[in-house]
Amino acid sequence: MRQEPLSPPLPDAVRTPPAGETTGQPPQSDIELRNRRLARAAVVPAQRTLLGRYGLASETAAFELLRQASQRFNIKLHTLADAAARIPGPDADADVWFPGRARYRPPPLPGLAVDEASRSSHGAVLKAAMRRVLHVTETGMGNVQLAESGMLRLEKHTGLNRQFTDFFAFVQDSTTSCAQAAAQRQQVTVKDVAVADVFDEDSRRTILHAGSRAAHSLPLTSRAGTVLGMISSHHEQPLTDFTRAQLAALDATGAQVGQWLLWHRHTVVLDALEHLHTTARAAR
Repeated sequence: MRQEPLSPPLPDAVRTPPAGETTGQPPQSDIELRNRRLARAAVVPAQRTLLGRYGLASETAAFELLRQASQRFNIKLHTLADAAARIPGPDADADVWFPGRARYRPPPLPGLAVDEASRSSHGAVLKAAMRRVLHVTETGMGNVQLAESGMLRLEKHTGLNRQFTDFFAFVQDSTTSCAQAAAQRQQVTVKDVAVADVFDEDSRRTILHAGSRAAHSLPLTSRAGTVLGMISSHHEQPLTDFTRAQLAALDATGAQVGQWLLWHRHTVVLDALEHLHTTARAAR
């Protein structure tokens, strides 16, 4: 299933510029400020929701509730905050947030090297899913993003430089292949990043300087077609088309991991919210 790379000459944008020459990238300080702003914006609505619901002393107290629950259930704080702000709250003075909720075992993940003890682990499943996608697409560079707060948020990566991971820590716009794949709910292959019209120039330069000349984005979808995340592979050389067998294997992985992410949201994340509710009521 080896892809036969094309071999056109590298455009100027691919070459690493000499020391002191500008790359046209936004200043690193601007990117860091944006990332801090977006990270905070994902948590603040949850803090304010909890503050009003439970009569907490301050937003700091609400943040501490989120932090403790996220650690106890091994969930990223931003994931828990997104759920706390998005999911309708419990009835006034309700003992439980989700009465009568059924709990299920995690769905099977054939093709992913995840042992039984790790089938509930968010980090282990996403790492195994990325490894599977990179095996099928035959590359060592890739990343996983999750759909949260109307954005794609970088969750895991391998083989990509700091400039790339900072720049794409949050994806809001449609000028990337991952955003296009999310909007279309289907796999998207960019055969040559240097000439593809999907990218804005800042995104293009960032991808090329990470050593990626081609990319493929796979949506992680529920059975209803909801995009819960994205896995993208990056390739050192331009690509020809993937085979039907490769695309079918990727589709299967996207569906399996999408269903697992939905299970995680409806089980582990809700367990954490229930614990948060109980803790907040007891602290009154």
